Amino acid sequence: MKIGIDKIGFFAPHMYVDMNKLAVARNVEPEKFTIGIGQEKMAIAPITQDPVTLAANAALMILDETDRGKIDFVIFGTESGIDNSKSGAVYVHHLLGLNPNARSIEVKQACYGATAGIQMAKGHIALNPESRVLVLGSDIARYGLNTSGESTQGAGAVAMVISAEPKIMALENKSAYLTADIMDFWRPVYSDTAFVDGKFSNEQYIHFFTTVWEQYKNKSGLELNNFEAICFHLPYTKMGLKALRTVIEEADEATQEKLLANYQSSTTYNRNIGNIYTGSLYLSLVSLLEQSEQLKEGSRIGLYSYGSGAVGEFFTGILQPNYRDYLQTKSHAELFASRTEISIEEYEEVFQQTIPVDGSTATFDATKDPATIYLAGMKDNMRQYVNKTH
Repeated sequence: MKIGIDKIGFFAPHMYVDMNKLAVARNVEPEKFTIGIGQEKMAIAPITQDPVTLAANAALMILDETDRGKIDFVIFGTESGIDNSKSGAVYVHHLLGLNPNARSIEVKQACYGATAGIQMAKGHIALNPESRVLVLGSDIARYGLNTSGESTQGAGAVAMVISAEPKIMALENKSAYLTADIMDFWRPVYSDTAFVDGKFSNEQYIHFFTTVWEQYKNKSGLELNNFEAICFHLPYTKMGLKALRTVIEEADEATQEKLLANYQSSTTYNRNIGNIYTGSLYLSLVSLLEQSEQLKEGSRIGLYSYGSGAVGEFFTGILQPNYRDYLQTKSHAELFASRTEISIEEYEEVFQQTIPVDGSTATFDATKDPATIYLAGMKDNMRQYVNKTH
């Protein structure tokens, strides 16, 4: 029985900042952002969008009534959790009107959370072949205004339906993984922005990749020439390329050219949204599938997941017949086309708008937010969510 990705889609807020203009405002050469880290636009979440609404809006794009009835497990990967007790998955489950006979949980391990969700989903489907699992990766990356990490912020979510006999990608069983207790990136519960040792984190990202890649080759007997593409977790789009370059000479020249071309296709969406933490690897996968014209059914795709702190994993999938028929290419193109650029001043104002943490009541103006699901305010220490279709 094949198990894998039956559906996949993403959602990003309707506002963005041009990275050239952000560079000018920060007295930085624009090429440092556009070429140095490879970012062009950065998605900005209004106060009416949080990780729950982003995830729910992403899922809305891909689910139908059959899914709503058959999904009996919702796994929400995030490192931007809104509650220390209640999972974001429960909110999403309700907002989407899913089958009540379901498990709903939240998973946390930095940017690795959605990958952990996929691996749990595979086990659930193996035991329950008629079931479907909704896996979500949703985050708002915040480092603060005028910080070294500001240019690697972003906001968005990816939603995936994992099932038996998937229409898009069948996940192979062999994978390699690694854990080490390191402090390259973290966010204490008292802070709404992250702490990061950027140079150390880059080093560990590459170290983990080369380690799990060697483990994977030993486990699987496969080599780089067996791959059409490798997707990477992308805190910024140049990061994956740095890792790929450490192994690319293992392949013949034709494979090298193919991997590099497909890598560029895999970064298109990320460079226009920014870092979405748990969803970044899967946003890269969506970008590859929808932007690359080289891929064919039967192609093997590698996936490298890295979550600071740190956990890394390398695993693989095989593209299924007619997989392009089940992508959301048109909807995603419309989402990008409908976004609005905001000025640096507007971005800074939005960034500093915060949800009350003292129990006070608040109502948020959602008239400019086109999303179907949004955060309307706070009342009695509870977030007030709205689905416009209900």
